[in-house]
Amino acid sequence: MWHEFAIAMCLVLVIEGVLPFLAPRAWRGMVATAANMDDRGLRLAGLCSMLTGTALLYLVN
Repeated sequence: MWHEFAIAMCLVLVIEGVLPFLAPRAWRGMVATAANMDDRGLRLAGLCSMLTGTALLYLVN
């Protein structure tokens, strides 16, 4: 189980590094926009991201 968890964390790092590598200016703008969002908006975005990831994981498996 720990091996799969480590693989998943490594893949998260790879995926999160793609946007800053390919489009650093757009990534910087996105981070600036997120920094200006209120807590409720950030929580809603996080919830949507988690639900989308869970749904996609269910569909893939």
